[in-house]
Amino acid sequence: MNHAVNAAEELGAQGWSRPWGSGSDRGCVEIKELGGGVVAVRQATDPDGPALICASSVVAEFIGGVKKGRADFLIA
Repeated sequence: MNHAVNAAEELGAQGWSRPWGSGSDRGCVEIKELGGGVVAVRQATDPDGPALICASSVVAEFIGGVKKGRADFLIA
């Protein structure tokens, strides 16, 4: 179940965190646990914009792939 919603209107302003703690808004995403193994992901610089809703296992799989170098093409 992956889909986008309007973060501000549907998910509220409270409960968002920056798990990677970049210290700046540039290129940073925020995560909000929604319960039931589901999370919301949004761009920190656009909190009123859309958020991607997906299973937390999908985020974990993505991070695992990044750690294995599967996303290196994004920064090359």
